[in-house]
Amino acid sequence: QVQLVESGGGLVQAGGSLRISCAASGRTFSITAMAWFCQAPGKEREFVAAINWRGFDTYYADSVKGRFTISKNNAKNTVYLQMNSLKPEDTAVYYCAARGYSGSYYQAQAYNMWGQGTQVTVSS
Repeated sequence: QVQLVESGGGLVQAGGSLRISCAASGRTFSITAMAWFCQAPGKEREFVAAINWRGFDTYYADSVKGRFTISKNNAKNTVYLQMNSLKPEDTAVYYCAARGYSGSYYQAQAYNMWGQGTQVTVSS
């Protein structure tokens, strides 16, 4: 099994930047993809970005393209989400996800390992 721990969330003003991290531990050799999802109060969990753990392909939700960048450091078993030009509507709990098999990059059901989440709040 793989354990995922997010960090780096916080409060930022609109237009600002924030970088959140997700450190994986345990059977990390089994990971094939990692992703970020977000969930705002009263809403469903939504796809934000994903990365092929064994390659360099990245995938983004239309709402964050050009503003957010997902990256990874395989040696540190860590994935990052650099968030720029933040908007109040980006406010949510951001969850790190991982899986050890092939599947959709965009659907939450395609990931079987999840972190506890980190709160990101963007003030207007």
